[in-house]
Amino acid sequence: MGDTDGGVIDTRALTKRYRGGQLAVDGLDLTVPAGSVFGFLGPNGSGKTTTIRMLMGLVEPTSGTARVLGQPMPRAARSVLPHVGALIEGPALYGFLSGRDNLIRHDAADPTADPRTRRARVATALDRVGLAAAAGKKAKAYSLGMKQRLGLAAALLRPRRLLVLDEPTNGLDPQGMREIRALVRELASDGTTVFLSSHLLDEIEQVCTHAAVMARGRLLTQGPVADLAAGARGRLAVTTPDTADAARVLKEQGVGDVVVADDRVTGEVPERDLAEVNVALVTAGVRVRGFCVERPSLEDAFVALTGEGFDVAR
Repeated sequence: MGDTDGGVIDTRALTKRYRGGQLAVDGLDLTVPAGSVFGFLGPNGSGKTTTIRMLMGLVEPTSGTARVLGQPMPRAARSVLPHVGALIEGPALYGFLSGRDNLIRHDAADPTADPRTRRARVATALDRVGLAAAAGKKAKAYSLGMKQRLGLAAALLRPRRLLVLDEPTNGLDPQGMREIRALVRELASDGTTVFLSSHLLDEIEQVCTHAAVMARGRLLTQGPVADLAAGARGRLAVTTPDTADAARVLKEQGVGDVVVADDRVTGEVPERDLAEVNVALVTAGVRVRGFCVERPSLEDAFVALTGEGFDVAR
């Protein structure tokens, strides 16, 4: 496949305007590096799913270009998609078939799949997503989380260069989320590039090497996850039983945005030497039990970027 020196996914000014003029995606320039676990982040309705549908050749862009594995989409969809595993908007399942038979049917629909090794392939995929024990159950008896896993197993029937997952942990309990995250890390270490859309910040923080942030159809930022968090400043946090006095002293010391919660007072990190701030607290008789600068989280970075409290379901 003719890869360009760009990423596994490259878009330039990618735009989708629906009839009636609504801009779902507005001039998107996205670069997903090979071998990355790339988090595509934004509140629901920010244009993530429309972007994914354009990348997969399911929706025609209004303007701009999308290249996947170096090939233009949707034009090269037939040569590109066999190398891409996708889990988009819930898997299409036959409720009356078992999980195993669903995968056998899915595999049989792939003209390049060798029928002689089909059962072994299906067994391996079921095992990877933790469904081996439930393989004989009818899919209609599956929970939402089990259906997500089955959809992921379908995407994993063949070795893929790119895996596109749209909200892969939707409907999973915390244990299921942990298992899917571990699986994503494992796939990435095998060299598969994973493109994962989510509205869960901690999901991105835990598994992704790179991320892009969308809001209202536009790309706000993209880059290595560590750099995105570093763009936000940490907060000064003082643990003390004397919160009212501590808050007053911090304000006098030039600390902005002072917030009191329980036995903690936090604020923006001031320009001056923090040792002086600590001395001022102690001198004022504040009992300081903890004094530190907390590492900024991705959440802080987003609130700074989007100016809104992101929909952070924990």
